[in-house]
Amino acid sequence: MAEWFAIEVLDGPGSARAWADAHGDALVQAGFGLGATDWGWHHLPWGSVLELELPDEAAFERFRDLPAVVAALEAVPDPLHGLLVHRGRGGSSGSRRPRRPLPMAGAGSAALPIPEQREQDEGSEDRQPTRRAILSGSGPR
Repeated sequence: MAEWFAIEVLDGPGSARAWADAHGDALVQAGFGLGATDWGWHHLPWGSVLELELPDEAAFERFRDLPAVVAALEAVPDPLHGLLVHRGRGGSSGSRRPRRPLPMAGAGSAALPIPEQREQDEGSEDRQPTRRAILSGSGPR
């Protein structure tokens, strides 16, 4: 089963976007050489993320050991604090397995109370609609 791996590069003295433009083609080509089935770049306000779908973790270890990949990772804008390499999708994607949806309590909503009919003069202009008119949708508009 194929697994996703991510390389996140944070902005530093230089731009992560410029780093991605300079080294992105070499990284993607290296990934496809090792059997990558999908990939994607995400450019975010804080940096850039490369996501690769490789056959297994061994393929990712071989990917990381390629000279082109080592050179690209050494050239990140902030080599001390600006590089994250991990399993899973990048950014704030969360868990590898999606959470199961929780069941809704009841119907998932609360009923609104129906306004009670007020007694007013028959000739009054601001006469309130009756309860039956509200339910049937034939009240004044």
